[in-house]
Amino acid sequence: MNENFNTSFGIKLTVPAVIREIKSFIEEKKDFHYKIIVGTDSLRISDNLADFVIAIVVHRMGNGGRYFWRRIETSKVFSLRDRIIKEVMFSLETAKKILQEIEKANLQNFDFEIHIDVGENGETKKLIQEVVGIVRANNLEPKTKPESYAASSVADRLI
Repeated sequence: MNENFNTSFGIKLTVPAVIREIKSFIEEKKDFHYKIIVGTDSLRISDNLADFVIAIVVHRMGNGGRYFWRRIETSKVFSLRDRIIKEVMFSLETAKKILQEIEKANLQNFDFEIHIDVGENGETKKLIQEVVGIVRANNLEPKTKPESYAASSVADRLI
């Protein structure tokens, strides 16, 4: 499986290269506070297949940001719950790789979040407690709609 991420300019980067880009972005303006966020969204393309987009966002609070993304095509899913759980698992897998590289790069001055595409309105309401629990069990900070913009806006836009 190709694990490279795309930039907004269409350049493909490995995870270590993404972290170098994030580090450079943070070092440009060290006085700001940053969030590094992973979020995944998906689109059902047939009865049991879905495409997933994983987004990595570095948000310079109050002053813009950058994003990186990759697509995982045609993964088998059988229900909305399956799809949402897969989104969370893809985000967690990516987060673990990113956090390993962040540690190697000695990157500091940021918060790390997992954005989940579930919210109080709609069918996903009944899944909130379960998926938030999965993220917290991995010692990461979950955010749901309307705060989950990396999943519900950035990744969603790239589906």
